Amino acid sequence: MLSALPPLENPFSPKALTSSSGSDEPNQSHEKSGPDPSEPERRAEERKRRRMISNRESARRSRMRKQRHLENLRNQLSKCRVENRELSNRLQFVVHHCNRVRTENEWLRSERTLLHQKVSNLTQILIFQQLQPSFSSSPPSPWTCNTSLIT
Repeated sequence: MLSALPPLENPFSPKALTSSSGSDEPNQSHEKSGPDPSEPERRAEERKRRRMISNRESARRSRMRKQRHLENLRNQLSKCRVENRELSNRLQFVVHHCNRVRTENEWLRSERTLLHQKVSNLTQILIFQQLQPSFSSSPPSPWTCNTSLIT
C-alpha cells in the first residue's frame, strides 16, 4: 500500500539544498550527524499522528451526521404524532357523525313506515267512502253509528 512506502524527498527542499553546497568541502553538520537513523521512525510517527487526527475528524463528522439524522428522525416522529392526533380526532368526529346519521336514518325509516301505514289507511277509507254511496239506497246497517237516533 502507499502508506508502507517512504515519502519521496523533494530535491528542492531546504535539506536537499544544504546537502549539495557546491563546494568541495564536506558539509560539517551533515557529516557529523550522518543519515539520521530515527528519521523513518519520525516519519512513521508523523504519518500515524496525521492518520489519528484524520480518524478523529472523520469520527467527529460521523457523529455530527448521526446527530443530524437523529434530530431529523425526532422531528419526523413529532410531526407523525401531531398528524396521528389530528387523524384520530377526525376519525372520532366522523364516527360520531356516522352514528348520528345512522340513528336519524332509523328514525326516518320508522317514520316512513308509519306514514305509509297512514296513507294506506286513508286510501282504504276513501275507497270505502266512494263505495258507500252505492249502498246508500240500502237500509241503514245496525252497525253504523247514527247520532240522530241517540237523542
